Amino acid sequence: MNETLQQTSPFLRACRGLTTDYTPIWLMRQAGRYMPEYRAIRAQHSMLEVIGTPELAAEVTLQPINAFGLDAAIIFSDILPPLIGMGFHLEFAKGEGPVIYNPITSPADVAVLRTPSAAENMGATLAAIRLVTAELTPRNIPLIGFAGAPFTLASYAVEGGGSKTYSKTKALMYTAPEAWDQLMRKLVIVQAEYLRQQVVAGATALQLFDSWAGLALGVQDYVRYVQPYNTMLFAELADLGVPVINFSGGTAVYFPEVVACGGDVIGIDWRLPLDVAWEMAGIDKPAQGNLDPVALLTEWPTLRERVDDVLVRAAKVRAAGGAPHIFNLGHGILPNTPVDNVRRLVEYVHEATAR
Repeated sequence: MNETLQQTSPFLRACRGLTTDYTPIWLMRQAGRYMPEYRAIRAQHSMLEVIGTPELAAEVTLQPINAFGLDAAIIFSDILPPLIGMGFHLEFAKGEGPVIYNPITSPADVAVLRTPSAAENMGATLAAIRLVTAELTPRNIPLIGFAGAPFTLASYAVEGGGSKTYSKTKALMYTAPEAWDQLMRKLVIVQAEYLRQQVVAGATALQLFDSWAGLALGVQDYVRYVQPYNTMLFAELADLGVPVINFSGGTAVYFPEVVACGGDVIGIDWRLPLDVAWEMAGIDKPAQGNLDPVALLTEWPTLRERVDDVLVRAAKVRAAGGAPHIFNLGHGILPNTPVDNVRRLVEYVHEATAR
């Protein structure tokens, strides 16, 4: 662990509840299609080719760091590739998004799933982390590793892709609870070891993405079918010595149950005002978020008004004795986001919060 980075990085200090000279900022999907440099690479390589080639993944990871004054990088990958080594045939189909051609259709399909090591399954991403940290550490910039939460991965594995109803996933939960338990436990094993090895490779913080639980499940189903496994996964990461961010989308109606799963920092989407959601989480816990990504598509006066609202609410919590705030979006940057808006956002957050 790089102790100098831990002490001097505004992002890592905020994650640990320590004071910073300004509000740190990074953005989910900060490396991606809104950047022409990224589009140039994707014109020649598929998504899985970029993820599977350490030099390309490292290059893409560094693109926004070289372009903007962001306070942290996040390794370029996707939440779904760990499913490949478990036995799924995954493709990022053009115009369709991720497609799994052999989804789970019965408990027998769950029983044969493998739990490969991260070195076997995600070796290219671990190699990319080593390349990126060699570049970033001298610049005093931390790298965030990440993984998908068990429910979100399970939903793709069962539905075969994205879903509006999650009917197949919920049918498996309801009608085959033992198979559901086996599936979720296998995902915990794979993801815990993958996250652990990201830290070994050089990541200095982690984020767990539970993107779809809040869109698919009510509170009773979340508590019964998701919360135990997220809790198990966060417990597996507790001894790593790096901050872990607990991010979920659409979970405002049962946010305390989400927070109870664990994590050092709570990610907040845009569906509730920052201070309202933060009070539900407990203001003693550092918070991350919660600008609506669509705000970045607007003209600067409108965007600034939305940013100011987040910053004012964060300052209100801080004045009440709350923990630090890390500025971010409530979900990932949209592909049609103007690059200049990202640049102005990063500069403005730093300037407006300088102490």
